[in-house]
Amino acid sequence: MKLAKVALLFILASAAALAQVNMGQQAPEASLPFTMTTVTTFELPWRLAFLPDGRMLITEKVGPVWLVSPQGQKISPVANTPPVYWQGQNGMLGVFVSPLYATDQNIYLTYVEPGDYGGGLALARAKLNATAATARLENFTVLWRQMPKGKGGQEGGQIAFSPDGQSLFLTVGERQRFTPAQDPDQPAGKILHLTLDGKPAPGNPSFGKTGAATINLIDPPSDTEAAKTAKVVSTYTFPVANLTPAETWTSGHRTPYGMAFSPTGELWEVEHGPNGGDELNLIEKGKNYGWPLVSYGQNYNGVPIPKPETRPDLAKPVLYWVPVIAPGNLMFYRGNQTFPQWNGNGFISGLATMTLNRIVFDGHGGAKTAERWNVGHRIRDVEQGPDGSLWMLEDANPGALIHVTPQVAASR
Repeated sequence: MKLAKVALLFILASAAALAQVNMGQQAPEASLPFTMTTVTTFELPWRLAFLPDGRMLITEKVGPVWLVSPQGQKISPVANTPPVYWQGQNGMLGVFVSPLYATDQNIYLTYVEPGDYGGGLALARAKLNATAATARLENFTVLWRQMPKGKGGQEGGQIAFSPDGQSLFLTVGERQRFTPAQDPDQPAGKILHLTLDGKPAPGNPSFGKTGAATINLIDPPSDTEAAKTAKVVSTYTFPVANLTPAETWTSGHRTPYGMAFSPTGELWEVEHGPNGGDELNLIEKGKNYGWPLVSYGQNYNGVPIPKPETRPDLAKPVLYWVPVIAPGNLMFYRGNQTFPQWNGNGFISGLATMTLNRIVFDGHGGAKTAERWNVGHRIRDVEQGPDGSLWMLEDANPGALIHVTPQVAASR
């Protein structure tokens, strides 16, 4: 009898661990435990990254990349950045400092390349030559590009370097086209695992395999059902082998805008759902995360997405949000400086809710939400500075660069 009770408790505990939790109705805290200071503004800022000397690089969706002082003041635009296809969610996206920056001075950019028909996500690398007053890119090289170029937003464009610094993971959105997220021959709706030179990383689920020589391009359909019979706009034939299967780590993603490794080495991702159903996912090799086969939301035009919301053969989110928060990014706080109480916690910015959301991770594939703070701005990015303070970018034009520091206790 005792063994039966233990077994039952184990089953219940396992079921609880696998349960998906809706945090869409979480109420914001009554007050903020930090101070927010607007330092300067940018034109539709998207991402920021810190250089080893404390200066920042900040991208604007319209194209420029800025060199910014450790105090948040603009120094100069970075020269020799590429032209971008700026429309809707397309444009200059992410900037990331090489894990080998001390020896190679490289940075990585993700952006949308203009084409004859729409645009396509590109991953590039260049050496940053920065002085006290200027900065420029040298040896600019496109390492990977999405082909064919076409219509649709939701590019993704987030990078997470592997903990050993020898490879990178790249999120590629499904471009509002739905069905390519389940097509193994197209990178749309995938997380790719690449070497630092943009090649398929050894150890990928289908490493060494190639895909179809020709794929079809469609424009964004109205909903998941219309996507199944969408008109083919054109066909694209790869000039060399289609390496998409060899590059793919996971599939079935919609709008993967945030991705980061936790301090314990787990890879986590946040993505936008449609009308409802934002997701926090533990990213595991070879898994299919379901879009557009299942979703906790529905199409914007009201057309249902098949239920139930999950299937046994598809990976389930650990947390989801109905209604949405519209996650801008995901980062992990590291260290005991400035905000020691947050060491190891994750932060997700909420565009629609204008919130900063703290997440507690257990290091074993589990996560739960802590506070949701109403910060009054659509936060596109949140990053940790060298001194442990936080910096946030507002999704607006002009969009603020906001410094987050501890509250100073009032003197008596």
